[in-house]
Amino acid sequence: MKPTQETPVSLDKEAGGGIRALQGHYKTIAAVLSVAFSLFAIYTNALSTTQEIYRNLIFLAFILILTFFLYPSTAKSNNQRFTVVDILFAILTLAGLGYLFFNYTNIHVVRGSQPITTDYIFAGITIVVLLEAARRCIGAFIPLLSIGAIVYALFGPFFLGVFGHAGFSLERLLYRLYMTTEGILGITLSTASTFIVIFILFGAFLNVSGASQLFNDLALALAGRKRGGPAQVAVISSALTGSLSGSAVANVATTGTFTIPLMKSIGLKPQFAGAVEAAASTGGMIMPPIMGAAAFIMAGFLGVSYTTIVLAAIIPSLMYYGALIIAIDLEAKKHGLKGISKENIPHALTVLKERGILLLPIVVVISTLLMGKTPLFAGFFGIGAVIVTSWLTKDKENRVTPKKAFFALADAAKGTIQVGIACASIGIIIAVVTMTGIGSTLAFNIVSMTGGALWLILIVVMLTCIVLSMGLPSTALYIVVAVTAAPALIEAGVNPLAAHFFVFWFGVLSNITPPVALASYTAAGLAGSDAMKTSWEALRISLPGFIIPFMIAYNPLILLQPEGAGEAISAVSIITLLVSTFIGIFALAIALSNFYSQKLTILERAAFFIGAMCLIKPGLLTDIIGISIVVLFLGLHITRYRKSAVSMEANMS
Repeated sequence: MKPTQETPVSLDKEAGGGIRALQGHYKTIAAVLSVAFSLFAIYTNALSTTQEIYRNLIFLAFILILTFFLYPSTAKSNNQRFTVVDILFAILTLAGLGYLFFNYTNIHVVRGSQPITTDYIFAGITIVVLLEAARRCIGAFIPLLSIGAIVYALFGPFFLGVFGHAGFSLERLLYRLYMTTEGILGITLSTASTFIVIFILFGAFLNVSGASQLFNDLALALAGRKRGGPAQVAVISSALTGSLSGSAVANVATTGTFTIPLMKSIGLKPQFAGAVEAAASTGGMIMPPIMGAAAFIMAGFLGVSYTTIVLAAIIPSLMYYGALIIAIDLEAKKHGLKGISKENIPHALTVLKERGILLLPIVVVISTLLMGKTPLFAGFFGIGAVIVTSWLTKDKENRVTPKKAFFALADAAKGTIQVGIACASIGIIIAVVTMTGIGSTLAFNIVSMTGGALWLILIVVMLTCIVLSMGLPSTALYIVVAVTAAPALIEAGVNPLAAHFFVFWFGVLSNITPPVALASYTAAGLAGSDAMKTSWEALRISLPGFIIPFMIAYNPLILLQPEGAGEAISAVSIITLLVSTFIGIFALAIALSNFYSQKLTILERAAFFIGAMCLIKPGLLTDIIGISIVVLFLGLHITRYRKSAVSMEANMS
């Protein structure tokens, strides 16, 4: 799929309505504005020393105006041009943010941080404009949550029990949200205006260079001939694409148009084909190096390096995709499905020889990060590598020409809109949580309610994260669960990095969890299957992935974190961990599939499930018990199958 101005590279389409199909000079204005925004992002992050507050103000002004121009206010609004209402909101954007841009120094230096009535008026205008933009491009949930936070801050004395507080005046709240760097112009927006936008630009340039098609061809070459090959292709292709886009629905829409028909062609049912694509695409949000841009926000929240987050995500993401591959292989084995014929599969060496150099920018980015360079440096270096390598391929179609660069700049701007608006909007929630202390209150009460039992706390937090994340783009869902649910786990003694991975993971899985499973619904549309059946099927094949966060919570070694302060991580402990966890996932996949060589007996199914559960919690004794159960019953199952096969042959002869 060649990029156009209407197909943003990493747009989180799952949350709000679609982008307008602008026509004529309206299309030109939006394109020029989008390119100007991307050039501004490049300039402020690479060539200037603009102060953070002024960079954030201009950044937010750009994405707000783009939102009003590109997203219609209602489904009935004109889809080919922006309206008077859109222009009015754009003017209000310039008024609210422009006022602060020119008066920030006056407010905090000249007046000693003593606001006047005019300041509060423009603060109110800006907040209303931001919430309307969020409603248009993300959906109603974030604006409603933000309004709820504002109400909670203002009317604290009216809330009962532990949720009550002294309350804050409207003036104090407006000052915090608008005139400081602890509200809408806070850390989340700063992350969006630096790391996130640069990596979205990297993804956009990578996309116009033909890397997406390369991913598909490589996946086809590597897995196409295997049992249920097209489904394995979907997993590999979605992992590679999703690691850059970070959007489950955009990933489905990109790779699903290729993989779903391929899966159906070998006999997979439409609902299973859609489920595989939805589950695989959802995993892209937890796949390093970008993780739906949440990696940058997580690093900021935890005060650790971006490289730490990326390295921590490697083993869990491999476990998730390993679980999917096992589940798909079992399904293909159960139905006797085969792969694609050899003549219809590209040769891996040929693909790599012709276009393999397009993988070099990804290698450059990852290696640059591992060398200790900043994400900004790695992102810019990666963009440069994309441009250079695109001109080194034999296929002229892959070269990044000025026209393609224009498309990449425009698409990157559109891909930043929802992330940026989400980061600004959730600044309201973060400010209120900080002011009222509700995060600590919720954490304390969850721990008290569950009697401090970690397994029960994990289940409560899991359900909370899935519900709070439904329908949200990756960055927004992570911030919501990070400020509301993660503190409960940290209060319960879970490693902070493990706690944030736990809540983010289950937030991500809301994309395939009914009833609001937007990745599953999108895949069902492409597969021509029932949306709810596809959702349940995606949930079934992804269930082993639901166990991984519990493993992380009990054993932070999965994230390459030492179990105790000052303890070293040994190669032996990593190998032991990998062996035990993958055996556990393998056993759970068999139990859920109810099949290995043939249908399981009730006893076999129970044994595989118990063995898998023993391997969730770390410990030598539980690992030995779990592995022993799995090996024993696998041997018994295979023996039973061989005996039945011999008996069947004897009867036939």
